[in-house]
Amino acid sequence: MNQKHLLDFIQTTYKTDAERVVLEKAGVKLTLKQVFNNLNMDPYDLTVDSLDVHAGRQTFHRFDKFNSKYNPVGASELREIYLKTDNYIEGEYFARLIKEVAHDLEESKYQHAEPRLSIYGRSPEEWESLSHWFIQHKVYSPNMRWIIQVPRIYDIFKSRKLIPNFAKMLENIFLPLFEATVNPQKHKELHVFLKYVTGFDSVDDESKHSDHMFSYKSPKPEQWTTDDNPPYSYYLFHMYANIMVLNNLRKERGLSTFQFRPHCGEAGSITHLVSAFLTADNISHGLNLKKSPVLQYLYYLAQVPIAMSPLSNNSLFLEYSKNPLREFLHKGLCVSLSTDDPMQFHYTKEALMEEYAIAAQLWKLSTCDVCEIARNSVLQSGLSHEVKKHFLGVNYLKDGPEGNDIRRTNVAQIRMAYRYETLCNELSFLVDAVKSEVVGSQ
Repeated sequence: MNQKHLLDFIQTTYKTDAERVVLEKAGVKLTLKQVFNNLNMDPYDLTVDSLDVHAGRQTFHRFDKFNSKYNPVGASELREIYLKTDNYIEGEYFARLIKEVAHDLEESKYQHAEPRLSIYGRSPEEWESLSHWFIQHKVYSPNMRWIIQVPRIYDIFKSRKLIPNFAKMLENIFLPLFEATVNPQKHKELHVFLKYVTGFDSVDDESKHSDHMFSYKSPKPEQWTTDDNPPYSYYLFHMYANIMVLNNLRKERGLSTFQFRPHCGEAGSITHLVSAFLTADNISHGLNLKKSPVLQYLYYLAQVPIAMSPLSNNSLFLEYSKNPLREFLHKGLCVSLSTDDPMQFHYTKEALMEEYAIAAQLWKLSTCDVCEIARNSVLQSGLSHEVKKHFLGVNYLKDGPEGNDIRRTNVAQIRMAYRYETLCNELSFLVDAVKSEVVGSQ
């Protein structure tokens, strides 16, 4: 939701539930009214500005400040009450907020969202409680698919002695999924919830430096017992390995499978993009590709989908005018536009519309450009095969102009033909080069 929506929701709940117990702090139960009294504020005096959940100049290159913006009026109590699934009121307010957002999406008919829900890996019960929340509050919408984000914060749990090693964190994240796959009857809620989950995301501040270089000499997860956080590539490899095995097991049993779609290349080392190229189905951001023409070329050849969020990057890592999205699109990389935390980066109810409108205005994108981006976004999303057929045409899986139904996508056939021919030419250059190399060596 955007900030105005959150503000309205806070004021509405205060009007109806002021005397309701919503928080337990240090053994003391507090009503909504007492929470606001303790914060010395009246919800009716709150404005969008005083709510202070919008990222701005002060968050640029400051990921810590960006994270603290999730606390409305800087109060972690309000984050706990309104933006958590696992709290004293069993995540009821958060579920209601999401349902209101879902209702708006259903009204607009042609917008779908893929919100993230967090699984941290500090205890195996997290999945149980998340799926219970999802089913108890019926947080289902035909216009939403869910992605599970796993923050890379092993070091925090280790320093608090919550887990003995990295293997325990992986076990807490993945073992419940294997159990629910093998024995759905025993884990009914989780089994049902997983039908609406389409993938996994790996999130955190990428600019954090790691001294460890991941290689075959790296300690196994059981042996990773230091307080240091494993490097990005270590996280990616182990998540990918678990997701792949889980997918094979689920496929055998006729169940849905998951994509791996990490945040990657937003900041930090260029090697992150190498790790993701080898392991991920899609990536989010990919800004650092502009620093490496070779990697950019690889991402182009493999048509690895990249979901880009220029407005979010503009507040955190890269000014809008320097964003490489337009350049990537013109070169033929598979890029799409996506929102990233509408509460922090967008002003209106139509967050995705803001992304498209600003990109189209600033870069003078043609209708065909915008439609190509929208087509890419449907292709790389977690929507079902049936829904994609509805939006893109029945042959959407075919390459080139054959796979394009112009009545659905509004992308000109000449554009599709050009993209396809160019890609085939590049690939044939490579094949010819390999053949001549082989002949030469004989």
